[in-house]
Amino acid sequence: MSVDLQTVKRVARLARIAVSEEEAAAMTGKLNSILGFVEQLGEVDVTGVEPMTSVIPMEMKKRGDEVTDGNKAADIVANAPATEENFFLVPKVVE
Repeated sequence: MSVDLQTVKRVARLARIAVSEEEAAAMTGKLNSILGFVEQLGEVDVTGVEPMTSVIPMEMKKRGDEVTDGNKAADIVANAPATEENFFLVPKVVE
């Protein structure tokens, strides 16, 4: 796949980047070399290679899935100006 001047201008317009004629011509060569490198990567034989998320084998840290009520009600209302039975007390605003 190769990129021409028209494609570079279209991509620049879509990216909302102002590109002059000289810059577009320079980008054509750069983008073609990048795409050439990507095509080389496609030629590498990766059969039998498992996908990985890290360069070293790591096991995901997991915690037990336990349902609790949180036991945090007292901590949550600790700084409230007025509370009653772990509920916030607020002034009445509707008559």
